Amino acid sequence: MPHVRLILALHNHQPVGNFGSVFEEAYRTSYLPFLETIERYPKIPIAIHTSGPLLEWLADERPEYIERLKARAASGALEIIGGAFYEPILPMIPPRDRLGQIRTYRTHLEELFETSVRGLWLAERVWEQSLASAIVDAGAAYTILDDVHFERAGVAGDRLTGYYLTEDDGRLLRVFPASETLRYTMPFQEPHQTYLFLRSIAERRDGATVVFADDGEKFGAWPNTYNHVYTNGWLTHFCDMLEANRDWIEPVTPARVLEETLPEGKIYLPDGSYREMTEWALDLEPARMYRTGKGRLEHQDNPAAIKRFFRPGGFWRNFKIRYPETDEMYARMMLVSRRLETALGDANADPDYLEVARRELHRGQCNCPYWHGSFGGIYLPHLRGAIYRALISADVAIDDALGGRGDSPTAEAGDFNLDGRQEVRLDSQAISVFIRPAQGGHVYELDDRRVLTNLLATLERRPEIGHDAVRNPNGEGLPTSSQPVVLKQEGLERLLCYDRLPRKAFVDHFLRPDASLEQLVDGSDYDQGDFAAGAYLSRIRREPGRSSVVMERKGRAAGAMIRIRKTLSIAAGSTTLLAHYELEDLPAGTPLHFAVEINLAGMAGHAPDRLYEDPKGTALGMLDTRITLAETSGITLRDQWLDLAATLEWTTPAALWCFPIESVSLSEGGFERVYQSSAVVPHWTVLGDELGKWSTTISLTLNPAHASTNRETRLVGQIAAT
Repeated sequence: MPHVRLILALHNHQPVGNFGSVFEEAYRTSYLPFLETIERYPKIPIAIHTSGPLLEWLADERPEYIERLKARAASGALEIIGGAFYEPILPMIPPRDRLGQIRTYRTHLEELFETSVRGLWLAERVWEQSLASAIVDAGAAYTILDDVHFERAGVAGDRLTGYYLTEDDGRLLRVFPASETLRYTMPFQEPHQTYLFLRSIAERRDGATVVFADDGEKFGAWPNTYNHVYTNGWLTHFCDMLEANRDWIEPVTPARVLEETLPEGKIYLPDGSYREMTEWALDLEPARMYRTGKGRLEHQDNPAAIKRFFRPGGFWRNFKIRYPETDEMYARMMLVSRRLETALGDANADPDYLEVARRELHRGQCNCPYWHGSFGGIYLPHLRGAIYRALISADVAIDDALGGRGDSPTAEAGDFNLDGRQEVRLDSQAISVFIRPAQGGHVYELDDRRVLTNLLATLERRPEIGHDAVRNPNGEGLPTSSQPVVLKQEGLERLLCYDRLPRKAFVDHFLRPDASLEQLVDGSDYDQGDFAAGAYLSRIRREPGRSSVVMERKGRAAGAMIRIRKTLSIAAGSTTLLAHYELEDLPAGTPLHFAVEINLAGMAGHAPDRLYEDPKGTALGMLDTRITLAETSGITLRDQWLDLAATLEWTTPAALWCFPIESVSLSEGGFERVYQSSAVVPHWTVLGDELGKWSTTISLTLNPAHASTNRETRLVGQIAAT
């Protein structure tokens, strides 16, 4: 009788920074019931990869689950698959961190489960050929990719079975192709469909090995799957089907296949990831063109024969182009990684603090908020915040390893965001400020080092291909016509406003005289100047107890040519960033409508303990409130949960607008409204004095919202945990 081997491999993952309730819900609806079911079938071996963030949560909250996995592994019915500890996209991080993450996690898994770990789960199956040598050097023997990777290398049909050898720099890595057919049939179609698929392969290729490898969350945690998989018994029926056909279906682990079979051949795979991600990485118009072409393909004769030659052409690294915020996080991560590498070479550095820094750096490389597809990704503020929390924590630990940051603030120029132009970094013991003179003189990162928060982890509102479906939920706009359009809130179409300029701090505008709050909210073309995104000349100024960057630009403002000199500075012992504005060459007798936009993120929008307050401490509403004040000298954004109060004050009374930046993004459950940041916009009617000048100073002060945070106690606790 024809015979086929079947590998069942699950990838269970929750990202760094996800809410504890999400971990718990996924455990209750997916991880635990799957294990409870499969334990009734000791003759069906499986392979499981559990990501580091999830494993840490399980060790703290559900250690009994780990013991059950350990017992199954000891019986030979479970193979533990390794990976990089905190689930980074491996090509995104430096080679030193690739090796560090893989080796550290492999050692951790082998000690925890008392078993050997031979395989590596490649996050999001993002492959570049140079990974082969890194994976082998880190101690892994094999990885699993999608069959689409192999199709792009010319392997198709019945040859998409077993495993292949690939090579880089003389190192040989085994690579399994995972079946896209099984990825879409399990668990969404009845087990008989898998039976028929395996039967057809067995009849054509006796002894073939077929791989199912996909997210474990689809077995219960994805929307509408729990009842199907467990209440209605899909998983039980599936296992019963395998048991009833053991005479020709042989469930096996990847390690056993390596031991008992020879490779199908040798292959070199082109750079890429799974099919959907290569589409998500495309810009809007190419993505629309691709979908149009894909629709036409379905009407061709024998579309399957040419499908493997029809590909979106997207490339994962271009998420850093689609989302500049991704590039900012990436550049910040690279900066911390370089700092740590240098510190590791310092014989006087404290190794305990360096170990804290290493672990926090690796946490800050978790892939989920660096891109966006069919889940929240970069659109989720708490995930972006978690990345920055880890990176800031690593930066602080490096400082402490080297003896601490001195009392005097520092100023440094360099290409910190990897755009080929010079930025400026100002640092004190309490805050770090990153400024880009070449783009509007914006502050693009503002870290409170005490609460480990970047208040400028903002996100622009930009068009997404899924927004077509939000505007027309009864028409096309999603990858397949069979997938329903789910709108999790009403009125989402009214939020489809797009930003023309980055949502950062100290963005300089000259508005129309009749500009309104509504125009700023909906992204209208309200700016009559070229300062908001224009290049400023800059120079660093260092004085005793103070560091500054002085930026200057001559540009257009409502038809007039004027000059702005903007000086940003921090002082020793202070938690205040000062922005001093000097406007010169103002037109005589002609008022200008000048505004400074300051976006602040990292805080929740609609929560009773996150509030606006006026200078007297009177609450003005939650942070997703729209505010219009005719005249005020400042405002405070207070977040009790973060223990952070950001107070803005200006020396010249101003009118004030405040409004939330809210986006529409796709998650597993449908399209949803997501609060990103709060925009605070003081604005003035400016008339020059007899010399054509006008000036004001804006201060942004960061203080605890209530009790202070003891950073030293926190770091000692991190060292103890290590």
